[in-house]
Amino acid sequence: MEKMLSPPLVEAVVLDILPDGRVLVRSSSGPNLIVNVARHIDLSKIKPGRSVALNQRGSTILDLLPEREDPIVKSMEVIEKPKVSYADIGGLGEQIKELREIVELPIKKPELFRELGIEPPKGVLLYGPPGTGKTLLAKAVASESNASFIHVVASEFAQKFVGEGARIVREVFEMARKKAPAIIFIDEIDAIGAKRLDIGTSGEREIQRTLMQLLAEIDGFNPLDNVKVIAATNRIDILDPALLRPGRFDRIIEVPLPDLRGRIEIFNIYLKKMKVSEDINIEILAKLTEGFSGADIKNVCIEAGYNAIRNDRNMILMNDLVEAINKINNKKVKVQNIQERREKYS
Repeated sequence: MEKMLSPPLVEAVVLDILPDGRVLVRSSSGPNLIVNVARHIDLSKIKPGRSVALNQRGSTILDLLPEREDPIVKSMEVIEKPKVSYADIGGLGEQIKELREIVELPIKKPELFRELGIEPPKGVLLYGPPGTGKTLLAKAVASESNASFIHVVASEFAQKFVGEGARIVREVFEMARKKAPAIIFIDEIDAIGAKRLDIGTSGEREIQRTLMQLLAEIDGFNPLDNVKVIAATNRIDILDPALLRPGRFDRIIEVPLPDLRGRIEIFNIYLKKMKVSEDINIEILAKLTEGFSGADIKNVCIEAGYNAIRNDRNMILMNDLVEAINKINNKKVKVQNIQERREKYS
């Protein structure tokens, strides 16, 4: 009865701990407040991102609220074991070999590294044009390592409120530890990891704070732990050098557009699953698709299937594929023209 009659507490989220022991919080009612901490509260448990209960005046933390998994974290793509194998990837044999050595092997046979006294890289950075297979590579190495795959788009870390991005980073790594062995795949890492020329705005400061938390998480785990970080970017030239320092993303792997042999491999992978005529010449198709990514070639095969359906056929002909190549190429040219105009007038 006494508890029911007492004034309701106000929920808040810890943003920062000040040098004098007071705490900066964001109240559920809106404003940011600097508050005291009740004597019975364990100060070591107060960290940025922690939910707390304030007294009615909003001047003192009276209780620590149970930690809850952020809905943004829960909504991230988590696959216990991706259904992608190295055989599903064409034209990236060297990249696969390197990933197996620096990600798969330490997860499956950590004792080899302990015996030799060497530490494998904690993180790997994949860079290259869009559609070249960076995500497929990360999923395949997770599958072959029997690891959970946690897919994060870095822009999801950039949040509206102060401290939110850093908290989400912490929760993602905590989730990975619970699901270990696990691979955290951070796509478009340049969204939070680009060089900052001006951090004067609150938004820029928040992104910088989020990046610092990511670096702290990577610095804080053991290289032989069962959590690995793979990041991907199309713009390695704009990344903050802090990301590439020793002990962080030690290995940098280029994932380029496929060469002729790579394009032949990719066509073979997709066309073997489809009903095609015997006159299909994959080498000619590969020569016609110079400058195409793996994703482009996949789209060519799908479009060729639609061509067959439109013509009421149950088999894909060589002409269907050639028409599809022309269509996809025209789309690529249009997109390139739009991007060039945007850059010209921006």
